[in-house]
Amino acid sequence: MQTNEHRNIEVENRTVEKHSDSSKVAAAGIKYAAYLIVFFGLLYFLVRYVFPLF
Repeated sequence: MQTNEHRNIEVENRTVEKHSDSSKVAAAGIKYAAYLIVFFGLLYFLVRYVFPLF
């Protein structure tokens, strides 16, 4: 015996907004610029305050 079942299948459409390449590059540039500022600030602190103690 064959039964025909009607299935209600709802398809959910999702729209994904991808960042453009330029925004990824800008975000990475800002991040690494912040890393460099912290790095050189730490070096400045070491040279200015810590090394003269020795």
